[in-house]
Amino acid sequence: MTASEVKKMGFEEALSELESIVNRLESGQITLENAIDSYIRGDSLKKHCEKKLNEAKLKVEKITAEK
Repeated sequence: MTASEVKKMGFEEALSELESIVNRLESGQITLENAIDSYIRGDSLKKHCEKKLNEAKLKVEKITAEK
């Protein structure tokens, strides 16, 4: 999956994949090269999730400011 595909993911889907990557990394049962690739992918997913959360926060702030 490419970076542009990550941008199309919903928050829950990205978070689920990120959790899966973290579990694989923590298990220590993957090769160094796969660990590096997984880390890079995880970093992209983390940034995407943070962006989605910030967007949601801004929407909530806008809604509450309108009241």
